[in-house]
Amino acid sequence: MLVLSRKLGEKIYIGDNVCITVVDIDRGKIRLGIEAPRDVPIYREELLPLKNAEAGAPGASTVAH
Repeated sequence: MLVLSRKLGEKIYIGDNVCITVVDIDRGKIRLGIEAPRDVPIYREELLPLKNAEAGAPGASTVAH
């Protein structure tokens, strides 16, 4: 895992087409803005098990990584 420190307004670029900006820092909570093409899926961690459970539903195909 790469760990980076950023201040308010600073950005992190991932590849050529994804940009993450620190838009707010307040009482231990950080808000991030993410700019990415519409075809790039972005998920919050707590929604990943839901997505994986749907993939395991009858009739759904599973892809191993």
